[in-house]
Amino acid sequence: MLSLNPIWAMPRPLKRAVSVAFDLLFISLSFWGAFYARMGYLDEFWFDVDYWFVLAAVSGVTVLTFINTGLYRAVLRYLSLHAVITIAFGAIISSLSIVLFSHYFQAFLPRSVPIIYVTFLVLLSGGARLLVRMLVSDLIVRGRTPVLIYGAGSAGRQLYNLISQGEEYRVVAFIDDDRKIHKTTIQGVTVFRKKYLSKLIRKEKVEKVLLAMPAASKNERKRVIESVSQYPVEVMTIPNLTDIVNGEYQIDQLKEVAIEDLLGRDPVIPNQDLLEKNNRTKVVMVTGAGGSIGSELCRQIIKHQPTALVLFELSEYSLYRIDRELRVLAPHIDIVPILGNVQDQARLVRAMSAYQVKTVYHAAAYKHVPLVEYNVAEGMQNNILGTYRTALAAIEAGVDSFVLISTDKAVRPTNVMGTTKRLAELGLQSLAKEYQSSHHTIFSMVRFGNVLGSSGSVIPLFKSQIAGGGPVTVTHKDIIRYFMTIPEAAQLVIQAGAMGTGGDVFVLDMGEPVRISDLAKNLIHLSGLEVKDEQNPDGDIELIYSGLRPGEKLFEELLIGDNVAKTSHDRIMMAHEISMDAQQYKALLDEIQQAADNFDQEALRRLMLEAPTGFVPTDGIGDLVWNQANQAN
Repeated sequence: MLSLNPIWAMPRPLKRAVSVAFDLLFISLSFWGAFYARMGYLDEFWFDVDYWFVLAAVSGVTVLTFINTGLYRAVLRYLSLHAVITIAFGAIISSLSIVLFSHYFQAFLPRSVPIIYVTFLVLLSGGARLLVRMLVSDLIVRGRTPVLIYGAGSAGRQLYNLISQGEEYRVVAFIDDDRKIHKTTIQGVTVFRKKYLSKLIRKEKVEKVLLAMPAASKNERKRVIESVSQYPVEVMTIPNLTDIVNGEYQIDQLKEVAIEDLLGRDPVIPNQDLLEKNNRTKVVMVTGAGGSIGSELCRQIIKHQPTALVLFELSEYSLYRIDRELRVLAPHIDIVPILGNVQDQARLVRAMSAYQVKTVYHAAAYKHVPLVEYNVAEGMQNNILGTYRTALAAIEAGVDSFVLISTDKAVRPTNVMGTTKRLAELGLQSLAKEYQSSHHTIFSMVRFGNVLGSSGSVIPLFKSQIAGGGPVTVTHKDIIRYFMTIPEAAQLVIQAGAMGTGGDVFVLDMGEPVRISDLAKNLIHLSGLEVKDEQNPDGDIELIYSGLRPGEKLFEELLIGDNVAKTSHDRIMMAHEISMDAQQYKALLDEIQQAADNFDQEALRRLMLEAPTGFVPTDGIGDLVWNQANQAN
């Protein structure tokens, strides 16, 4: 491409001198051209010195007018309509000066000459500048990345203006579903309907599609993204309307398409009374405060002005990170970072009692299915015994509300993790029964599926695999999962906990399940790449099916039976399921503790099978240490 750097590097005074020189030439051409256009000859005027005096005076007045109106301060690359208006104004002053100086020098002046002169000067001086701007712009944008803007509304037009002033992208077309503006042009760029998308991508060699639909619903965004993601282009989006209005983002801050846009579900406006019921002006504790769910719970809780927020966490680094973040977000709230293990009941009682905790959100758990499968005793002790001891500590410390973060994997579990979470639910239900007349702690459980972006989510894994050039690994082509964003899940957990009356199992409406293989393909396409398979051997990223992991099943459920009731919230349901009495549960806990202490994996497996959890394992005992020891023996 022709380099324009020498021109850009010219000193500003030199650039202005060149502009003045050309304007003097245009004034002369317009002056003599006006006389020739009117009279049809120039001989009489050309050889009359008075007309040269007139021209010299007019040239001086015109240049001074252009200088005073700021024409020579304008940058040609960014020339706007204002510059053309400035030239027209200067040309009118110039034509008036012709009348004045012709009278002064006693030079004959046909009445139509000043009018013709104005026209010529505007065409020459303004037209030359616009031509240079057009040529320069064409040279500049030729090396830029060709993009399409999806959405020709006000946001799309603003985005186009901002992109035009940048140096990265070149907009080749608008795409919009509105038939009324099809084939119209916006600032010289044509608007096409969606059916022309494929043709435009091929013809213009488009590399990116920019979504300018900040006010669109999640369902509309999902439909558009799915239609675009089938092409090998990277998809970027501008922030949503709320973020723009709040000043959190600017319209030109392009970002990757949020994967939650593929869920196609608009969040329900939260009930403010439920959000504040157990949090406002109260001391709140979150166990596992440094984890994905725990940390988001903390972020949501501080919005509702608790008196203090106690962070209970085993990992020092995770505790440090969330403590530092919350102190910045809520400097007026007392943030209390406490290192501790949820299996240490005495530590929990001291912490809850010292700070007079009134609400506990128990998010501390081992959640990664294969890892818990490989470390059975530790998973059972942390998820079952840890939950029970935290609940006992809450009773002893006089906590009002205790909310357990559960999982859809607790329903008819096929793995150890899901079974431990179901046993944790049974423990809280037994405590609710046993102590309902002797204490005021209300126990409730909230069950939901996968959250996007959590530590165990497949999304970060897929993105890192795509960034590394693949392959992307999916366990099974038919595996499906429910997904929800972390903020949405945290808000629903808080609201569900506020509705608890004792031993309630709440189930969150997760919307429609998502096929993981489709999710992986969409992520590949949204990155501007193609899936490499038998139909497309020249693709970029290969999709590999690695087989189900230990304890993994194809379909997750949220309910054990059909006995479910609605609540006052559209996205929260209440399940009525089998429970155990306190004595039975205590006896089971004692056996689990003894088997775990003795590292008796067979006893632990038997206890899980005998408990009323519906545990149907798909694999044998997966504990790594136990298997290694047996293999050595």
